[in-house]
Amino acid sequence: MEENQPQTGKFALTYGAILGGISIVFALMLFSVDLHYQGGLMVMMVSLALSIAAIVFGMIQFRKENNGFISLSEAMKVGVGIALVGGIIGIIFNQLMINVIDPDMMAKAIEFQKASLMETTSMTTDQIDAQMEMGKSFSGPGMQIAFGLLYSLIVGLIISLISGLIVKRSENHD
Repeated sequence: MEENQPQTGKFALTYGAILGGISIVFALMLFSVDLHYQGGLMVMMVSLALSIAAIVFGMIQFRKENNGFISLSEAMKVGVGIALVGGIIGIIFNQLMINVIDPDMMAKAIEFQKASLMETTSMTTDQIDAQMEMGKSFSGPGMQIAFGLLYSLIVGLIISLISGLIVKRSENHD
């Protein structure tokens, strides 16, 4: 029976690719209505819901192929793997979006942030400009990739831990 045990990597790649593909479709939907540079709570919530759905579904499918059993460590491997693969695909698409599809995306994002700060804070124009300049130092491709990977791993780890505790089922019923 050991030789028939499913591999966590296969599920991580498969469902990570699905998550990445769905994330690209979501990003293109935002782009089509010119909201791709704004972000916000709703975009974050939809992205989080997509990640949770892909990770949980991947874990459940692994459990089905493993005779109804999945350990917490297997669940964590599947979940973090899905988040990592999906995150890498999303980061690659984001770089394509910024550099090819909409080269003005970062400028639009900065202007949107600036306008939001002017409406919602009591900061002066000089303070807002200083904050925007500081933010530009974190908006280079290297920082975007690093923060994107870190975010994917941390979110994937948290979702995987919680989901893994819920879906785990071992042969000795612990």
